[in-house]
Amino acid sequence: MADMQPSGGWWSRLFSPSARYSVFTLLVAGIVLGVVGLLTFDYTLHATSTNEFCSSCHANDAAKEWRESKHYNNRVGFVAGCSDCHLPREFVPKMVRKVKAAKEVWNHFAGKIDTPEKYEAHRKEMAENEWARMKGNGAQECRNCHSPAQSTDKDKAEMHKGALSGGAICIDCHKGVAHKTPG
Repeated sequence: MADMQPSGGWWSRLFSPSARYSVFTLLVAGIVLGVVGLLTFDYTLHATSTNEFCSSCHANDAAKEWRESKHYNNRVGFVAGCSDCHLPREFVPKMVRKVKAAKEVWNHFAGKIDTPEKYEAHRKEMAENEWARMKGNGAQECRNCHSPAQSTDKDKAEMHKGALSGGAICIDCHKGVAHKTPG
């Protein structure tokens, strides 16, 4: 392996043990830093996925509409939160969505959607982006909670079965479930 490494400089220091610290000390420090980094990442992921976090910017628009919807106010008392519909459960799609959400947070603080009027002006664009995302994953977030096959109403179950077998997804018929439909 020594033949493959360039001589001297930073490359040899990268692969040689430290003269100051033992390999064990470096290993323990690496593990501690890794665990702290993982815990910080996990905490941040959860903290930015709460209804309170989302509502801190969307108090006068999306959160207000959501609180008036069946996803918040229903006869069984179940609340489908922001992340239930807008955040995939799978790790990679969740990370992709979080990166895109950072752009939305930026747009709020940069003044693009920071007032109800500006939000309304961009509602169609934002809704179309979300519908496209849901179309791309077969409305998985809807299916995480809803199963048309388990419907107690046989007519609705058959209607959903036919629509789904024809290639439709939830969002094709159920736009505006938790938020006002654009236009």
